[in-house]
Amino acid sequence: MNAPVSAAPGLDRTVHPGAPHQPHPKRVQTLQQDDGRLSTPGHTRDSEAFRAARDTLLATRTDYEGAREAFQWPDLQDFNWALNWFDVIAYENPEPALWIVEPDGSEAIYSFDLMRRRSNRVANHLRSLGIGRGDRIMLMLDNQVELWETLLAAMKLGAVVSPASIQLPAAETPERLERARIKMVVTSRRYLDRFADVAADDDVILLAADEDQEPVSGDGRMPVIPVHNFHDAYIAPDVFEADGPTRPDDLLLLYFTSGTTSKPKLVAHTHASYPVGTLTTMYWLGVQPGDVHMSISQPGWAKHSWSQVFAPWSAEACIFIYNTDRFDAAALMGQLDRCGVDTFCAPPTVWRMFIQADMTGMSRVPREALGAGEPLNPEVISQVEKDWGVTIRDGYGQTETTALVCNSPGQQVRPGSMGRPCPGVDIVLVDPETGELVDDGEICVVMDGHPLFLTPGYHEDEAKTGAVMFDGHYHTGDRGIRDEDGYITFEGRIDDVFKASDYRISPFELESTLLEHPAVVEAAVIPSPDPMRLAVPKAVVRLAEGAEENLETAKSIMAHTADRLAGFKRVRRLEFADDLPKTASGKIRRVELRNSELARPETETDPKAGVEMRREREYWEKD
Repeated sequence: MNAPVSAAPGLDRTVHPGAPHQPHPKRVQTLQQDDGRLSTPGHTRDSEAFRAARDTLLATRTDYEGAREAFQWPDLQDFNWALNWFDVIAYENPEPALWIVEPDGSEAIYSFDLMRRRSNRVANHLRSLGIGRGDRIMLMLDNQVELWETLLAAMKLGAVVSPASIQLPAAETPERLERARIKMVVTSRRYLDRFADVAADDDVILLAADEDQEPVSGDGRMPVIPVHNFHDAYIAPDVFEADGPTRPDDLLLLYFTSGTTSKPKLVAHTHASYPVGTLTTMYWLGVQPGDVHMSISQPGWAKHSWSQVFAPWSAEACIFIYNTDRFDAAALMGQLDRCGVDTFCAPPTVWRMFIQADMTGMSRVPREALGAGEPLNPEVISQVEKDWGVTIRDGYGQTETTALVCNSPGQQVRPGSMGRPCPGVDIVLVDPETGELVDDGEICVVMDGHPLFLTPGYHEDEAKTGAVMFDGHYHTGDRGIRDEDGYITFEGRIDDVFKASDYRISPFELESTLLEHPAVVEAAVIPSPDPMRLAVPKAVVRLAEGAEENLETAKSIMAHTADRLAGFKRVRRLEFADDLPKTASGKIRRVELRNSELARPETETDPKAGVEMRREREYWEKD
């Protein structure tokens, strides 16, 4: 094990739960005009325009109305975030930019200036291998320094990056390489087996990091195409010269979305839509210059770029990574405490595991606590607030956008609500059937022109783009309810909301009630066919440790919902499960549960059917 690395100056700040956080000295400095930056390599008029927009949000971080009124998206002409922002703030900057703790306890801290120079070396090396402006790179890496180096390098080159999850199976790799027209793959030797089926004549360059790693599959398969060594980049020059200007609307990112009933869509983003658009994410996170920021999200997904690249580095904060072989809530909280994490964002699954553990032993808790992926249930928020003295703030956005709606710092958090539209974002609710503006309908973005933070569309697919961008709106496919003060509560995907006895049922409301029961740790609500009511609410439940799976527990849970919900909303059927299906980003796949339920023969779901016709772990209200 390597010797522990000392925290960089200013990072070792002890703050006890509930105590005010003292401003980091750098925060005051970076909010002021620094004339020295005007001669920094890469500094342009657009650098200052981006800085002015950012500083507006930092200055109004706890003043929602003030931020909405004062913030304007910068008018950019030629802007490359890596060259004209990151390199400008990183030049000769010794402050920590990236802090990675490994499972064995070893850790490394990379300064802003070191990341600038290392990414320059990688950019020069990629150029020597034939990568230039517009070329496509698939990036499949764990949370390791090479990932950030490659992303910065690709941006500097004007190349296009298609992030890929390490969970991508080998069977899907050739199709993705073809659809995205990939010229280079940057991956780890651990994942070389995923590219064993890539043909020699596909003209793909394969660059692999981690020289001492073996393929994860262990089947010994290796690509037939040559494998280049990523670490040869570190002997390349650390000064980089761009081959020309980058336009804000130049293509930068291509994300494959999760496909359930069709091929995954290919979401495009530009040098403006994510690098600049994620200023809304920075505002939601509440991250400030000099902060240590941690977000639990896996590479390959949009949230990783939001919270593990652009938002923290736009704020001049340090990105903190804790790599583990398996999730351990106590160990993670120990790292948050030891390393002085200021802002912490995690999916609901992590927060649910936290409240199952002891949250009261930390000497220093994060200043900001965020939930992302899907709405957090009020019961979880309440428990964290009790133990930490900090309120978890939900935010909402999609792969096609940056943060759209959020509970911003310093504002009242209303139970169940994901907040109000972010500064610079106009949201309306539209009736899916009539197209009228309503207070209960589909969440839509107003397209007055084309908003900077919105995807230009699905790559080379006008039909799919037209299906979500019409009538002056971008249609998210999500449903929400807005109250009289503008707070929006997420109801679910339009396809998740269902009718029972002619009443509309929102799964999230029922799931929130289920999670208040002490025996329930996770729940998903779906429609179960019923000949009289069309459908009845059914809960698929994962029990808390120590809870017994039996009829008494099932009846207790169903009675719990009957006591707290309107009669038509109560859970009438329940099935226990060891786990709930989830996407790689941690969202519960209700569609998978729903399709399985709807595919059952009528003899299993008919109220007159005998107990023997049901699934083994299923119970009904009438039992």
